[in-house]
Amino acid sequence: MTKDTRLVYSTDPALNVKCRKCKELRSECTCVAEDNPSHYKFVANIRMEKSGRGGKTVSVIAELPKNELFLKNLTTLLKKKCGSGGTYFMDGKEGVIEIQGDKRELIRQLLANERIKTKG
Repeated sequence: MTKDTRLVYSTDPALNVKCRKCKELRSECTCVAEDNPSHYKFVANIRMEKSGRGGKTVSVIAELPKNELFLKNLTTLLKKKCGSGGTYFMDGKEGVIEIQGDKRELIRQLLANERIKTKG
């Protein structure tokens, strides 16, 4: 059965919900659903690195799920709570977050609040 109709107007709020990515109505959205990282079983590895950064220290959170939306949201949260800069990238099979400065203890507490297990 092909869909030849398009919703023009409705007072039902459930039908007027739009997709975050393509801004189309949910009934007309063609986006591919991403995996929910909360279902993943992972342990984040926290370490401090200095090498190759001109003597500056960064806190590295490695072995995270390779999901861009998850990494972006977690990086934003950590940067705001730590009060410093940082970035994320997807390296090989895993996601990595770098936060400027030695903030390992604060990051460990913040990840525990998000129910993410850590080691290191």
